[in-house]
Amino acid sequence: MKKSAIIVAGGLGTRINAGIPKQFLLLKGKPMLIYSIEAFKSAFPDLFIVLALPSIHIPAWRKLCDQYGLKIPHQVVAGGDTRFHSVQNALAVIDETGLVAIHDGARPLISETLIRSVFLMAEQYGNCIPVIPLNESVRILSGETSQAANRAAYRVVQTPQVFQSAMIKRAYDQNFQEHFSDDAVVAESMGETIHLIGGDPANLKITHPGDLAAAEALLGNQ
Repeated sequence: MKKSAIIVAGGLGTRINAGIPKQFLLLKGKPMLIYSIEAFKSAFPDLFIVLALPSIHIPAWRKLCDQYGLKIPHQVVAGGDTRFHSVQNALAVIDETGLVAIHDGARPLISETLIRSVFLMAEQYGNCIPVIPLNESVRILSGETSQAANRAAYRVVQTPQVFQSAMIKRAYDQNFQEHFSDDAVVAESMGETIHLIGGDPANLKITHPGDLAAAEALLGNQ
C-alpha cells in the first residue's frame, strides 16, 4: 500500500522565544525538522514526504538543506493561516490511494518503531493515532471553581496520525472550525471512529525552552 507523510512545520517560535522558526532550531547541532524527515525515510524508504512550511521560510529551509547535507527527497508546499489550512494544502499533492501520516515538525524525536506501528494499525482499521496516559492529577475548570477528574479516563494525543488518504482528503474539504485541534478531530467530525495505539513518552513536542533541553538530554541517552 502506498504510504505518504505530511510534516507540518508552521511554528514561529514565539513561546520558545527563539527569534527564528522553532523547526529550524538546532538540536544536537542539526535543525530540529531534519530529525522527523530522517525518521520517516528510515521507517519506509519509499515513503513520499511532503513538508508544509510558511512561504516566507521556504528559501531559508532550502539553504539549511544545502548547509546540512539533507539529500532525502521531499516536496515543499506553502502552509496556510492555521495548521488546518497547512494540512489542507499538503493533502492537495497526496494521492487518493494508500495511507498518509500527518506529523508535527515540532516532534523531532519520533521513532521509526512508532511510525511503523501507527501505519500498521491504520492499514488494518483505516486510521490510527498514538496516545499516552496522564501521569499527573487532573482538574476540570468550571467558572471560578474546579473539580478533580479521573485521569485514567484521559489520554494525551501525539502525532503521527495516520489515515486512509481518500478519507482524510474528504475530511479536509470541509470548512475550518475552531475546535479542529488535530487531524483526528477533523476525521471524527465526518463520522470516523478513531483507533488508538500506545505512543512514546519521548515523542515530546517542542514548545518551551525547557522542551528543547529535554530533547537534547533524551538524544544524549540514546
